Amino acid sequence: MSNRAVEILEEANAILTGHFKLTSGLHSNRYIQCAQVFQYPDKVEELCKLLAQKLQGKGITTVIGPAVGGIIFSYALSSALNCKNIYAERVEEKMSFRRNFSVEPGEKVVVVEDVVTTGGSAKEVAVLAQSLGAEVVAICSLVDRSGGKVDFGVPFVPLIQMNVVTYQPDDCPLCKEGKPLIQPGSRHLKL
Repeated sequence: MSNRAVEILEEANAILTGHFKLTSGLHSNRYIQCAQVFQYPDKVEELCKLLAQKLQGKGITTVIGPAVGGIIFSYALSSALNCKNIYAERVEEKMSFRRNFSVEPGEKVVVVEDVVTTGGSAKEVAVLAQSLGAEVVAICSLVDRSGGKVDFGVPFVPLIQMNVVTYQPDDCPLCKEGKPLIQPGSRHLKL
């Protein structure tokens, strides 16, 4: 784990405690709100430079992030890698490229997601890029909160790995204690 990366997230108050409903539908007592760190360009730049070091020599030509949460992250990582940046958007519940964004057959891409729990959004974007012939060199995240359990079928390169407990909604002890449930993620937003 990158101690400096954790320090940056803590400095930005991006690591929250409480009772949260994650994008995956699971519940947790901790939430990583990368939007907090994305307010500070210098902090995002430093995080992405640390991550870019892990990606050297892979010939990456494009970074792709899912909207909304991955837009700033993908832009900052593409800047650190000095390559093209695009993002995918959810259209009728399916990730798609809009705004004339595209990838070419054989193009070497990295897909990013700020925080990975189940990896659903990143998987969708990777499948989209692969369906157009791109080579997904890696999937990256600032934080892997899956405990290393997510298998994307391509290399997964997180900057930080955090073991954070998650619960099925029916078995959530926080629900049983009556703690208010907060849903801070962006997937429930319609674009």
